[in-house]
Amino acid sequence: MDLSVILVSYNVRHFLEEALYAVQQALEGLQAEIIVVDNASVDDSVAMVRSRFPHVRLMANRDNTGFAVANNQAIRQSSGRYILLLNPDTVVGEDAFRKCLAFMDAHPEAGALGARMIDGGGQFLPESKRGFPTPFAAFCKAFGLSRLFPRSSIFNRYYLGHLSQHQTVPVDVLAGAFMFMRREALDRAGLLDEQFFIYGEDIDLSFRIQQAGFVNYYFPDVTIIHYKGESTRRGSLQYIRIFYQAMILFARKYFHGPSRQVYIALIQWAIYFRASLSVGHRLLRRGWLLAADTAILYGSILLIKDFWAQYYFNDPDYYPSYFHLVNAPLYTGIWLLSLYLSGAWDRPFDLWSAARGILAGTLGVAAIYGFLDDPYRTSRAIILISTAAALAGTLLLRMTVHFFRTGHLFAHPHRHAALIVVGKSDECTRAEELLLRMDRRKNLIGRIDPDHGPTGETVIGSMRDLDQIVRLFDVDEILFCGRDVRAAQIIGWMDAIGTGPDYRILPAGGQSIIGSTSASSAGDPYTLDIRFRIADPLMRRHKRLLDVLLGFLMVLLAPVLLWFQRSPSRYLGHAFALMAGTRTLVAYEARLEHLPQLAPGIFRPEAIHPDVHMDRAVTDHLSFLYARDYELVRDIRIFMRNIRRLDRP
Repeated sequence: MDLSVILVSYNVRHFLEEALYAVQQALEGLQAEIIVVDNASVDDSVAMVRSRFPHVRLMANRDNTGFAVANNQAIRQSSGRYILLLNPDTVVGEDAFRKCLAFMDAHPEAGALGARMIDGGGQFLPESKRGFPTPFAAFCKAFGLSRLFPRSSIFNRYYLGHLSQHQTVPVDVLAGAFMFMRREALDRAGLLDEQFFIYGEDIDLSFRIQQAGFVNYYFPDVTIIHYKGESTRRGSLQYIRIFYQAMILFARKYFHGPSRQVYIALIQWAIYFRASLSVGHRLLRRGWLLAADTAILYGSILLIKDFWAQYYFNDPDYYPSYFHLVNAPLYTGIWLLSLYLSGAWDRPFDLWSAARGILAGTLGVAAIYGFLDDPYRTSRAIILISTAAALAGTLLLRMTVHFFRTGHLFAHPHRHAALIVVGKSDECTRAEELLLRMDRRKNLIGRIDPDHGPTGETVIGSMRDLDQIVRLFDVDEILFCGRDVRAAQIIGWMDAIGTGPDYRILPAGGQSIIGSTSASSAGDPYTLDIRFRIADPLMRRHKRLLDVLLGFLMVLLAPVLLWFQRSPSRYLGHAFALMAGTRTLVAYEARLEHLPQLAPGIFRPEAIHPDVHMDRAVTDHLSFLYARDYELVRDIRIFMRNIRRLDRP
């Protein structure tokens, strides 16, 4: 047998489906086998493989054993003279394996071979070729010098930045996402080191293959897509911790004497450094708009106060000094809370969310104003004029930032991405129907027939003109029909067009559409999976606010409601738990793992009908509907209908 292809899968069902289809096409005419090891996925990966790819040898583990253990499990059962370790979030071209076999047969000194990889946005992945992680190379990577000097042979030794991505060369380290190995080299070097759970095992194995007397080659004649970040997002704290801990394990295994201690100390510092950068970047990304809105709101109040004191009262010191410490912070805080509840930072360029937040906040400010003591009641004109200034400032900020990002002043929430579909008529129709069923509305520019030119109103061109069509029609998204377009063509066009449009693939016979826009974020498959309204951050925020208000109401009305409760202590405990967030008023059972998880609930969704007995099937369906179609009014109705039993266990 020529080749054994091994894929270790963990909760990437939609990507695994396309990966297996591409592998299947690439293995036609070869003596080969495909082995999938599933590490206890909970997304029906096992069922999908069994139904769609019955010829694949499937090993379904009960636990997540890690990348190294699972690959070794399959290697021991394999029989090919070459072994390929392949990530399940990859797509290979139809000629990939033949090219690899020809190269390895022609180079008996080659122990392993790695491909040129691009991410889901068409960007070259530098980890396709790497140098040995010496202390200095690791230092340059950890502290960003490799990014500052990407083509330097000194500072970017880790990614071999001085070597062309299109040049076949011996390298120290290959990526575990595509590691094509000679069995003889693997027999001499040994299997993957199972101390490495994930990350680092490819570096370790590449090093041992070299120690066994073989050469590792970077082979750019084969280009594959690698949808990075499906298990751990790059740049996340989890990724940083796991990756650099693997580097420490590698150092303890191979370095000796003072160099090992220096390396370990360096990596430990790198963990803290990269973690602080990650946290800082996350705070900046999420908090810049909050900080800007705070400055606009607080500044608007102070400017209007000074203006009104001078213009209306002809006295710049008319308002007391505590205005800066009491009124301005209070009004600003109310407006910020209202912006938060309106979702203005969840949808930063949705002008209506910001405007709604400011206007609702003004009502809150006006209400609070009425309760303030006379010395703290400033002119109502300040509130009204500040509202206008705050509204103008927050909207202008969003329009300006959006203009510099996109070239347009206004975000169009109802503007659908400009889409072209590449494939035959029947498969294009299926793709469009799937998008509608998935509620992924697009502005279909037209179709491209992979074999012919324009043949009607909907077919706007041929494959050879794809790059020109993308520019001409300002295309946002390209959807390739995997049944009609060869994987090698898809990879070639992604590589040629590069970053700009989003790329999607509809697997042949599949019910999902896969894609990813970068290496730093998890892929975003379009699926027919149910979208639960209760999973929306805005809905969860409103539910949390309702819990707080109901908990406060329970305390406020305790002298009355306690007459109807059997356990006053439990009633008060529930009230304080609602305000603290340790409980929510309504939640389904924890065993329903397919639903978005909630804090423990006082009531179940079936409490909407407290006097009706229901079997488990009915209550489970009510829980499903509660999560899918969540509305605050349902929680309020459950509260009112169960007001005499708020002390339930």
